[in-house]
Amino acid sequence: MDTAAVEALFTRSGGDYLFARWGRPIVPVVFGVDDATLSVVKGAVEAVVMLAGHRMAETDPELGANLMIFFFRDWAELPQVPNLDRLVPDLVPLCDRLAVADANQYRIFRFDPDGAVKAAFVFIRMDQALSDVPAETLALVQAVQTILLWSDRAFTDQSPLAKVGETVILRPDIGALIRAAYDPILPPVARDASHALRLAARVARAGH
Repeated sequence: MDTAAVEALFTRSGGDYLFARWGRPIVPVVFGVDDATLSVVKGAVEAVVMLAGHRMAETDPELGANLMIFFFRDWAELPQVPNLDRLVPDLVPLCDRLAVADANQYRIFRFDPDGAVKAAFVFIRMDQALSDVPAETLALVQAVQTILLWSDRAFTDQSPLAKVGETVILRPDIGALIRAAYDPILPPVARDASHALRLAARVARAGH
């Protein structure tokens, strides 16, 4: 993965480079699934957090849980979740827009004063397309997409996952990039594209 490829993954559609990683331990909570799927989702989050060399915790002192993942069938269900409108401003118009767009997923990030990721809300509408995806695959994709603040265009053309025989795995280059992104020498937030050069150098070293 060269510098241009890394830079593209963190360059937003407006042209700005913006990278951010979690600054605090991740505390996930999952809504709308049975116990079996719950363990799959939490297992995927834990695996990606371990890959990054980051930490999980039982509770966040400020928020309780800071990674909230919602599974549901219709966008109209979300505004009915108690107190969710306090956490997600303009929840009703947002859900209306997503319903009109026929979206099946959406992510919102919140940030600490230094710009590091503080919390993330993941909304997954289980339409026919997502219902056909194995739970392990869906969980791994969401875990990868919330471990960093990627570009809004990242993974639109190519999934972060790859298929090896019948097994779906995280692409090795994306795994190496996630590990590089959590190198404690690097800043938790970057707005200059020169940061991509430092990431790419670490990914290259990991490949040798």
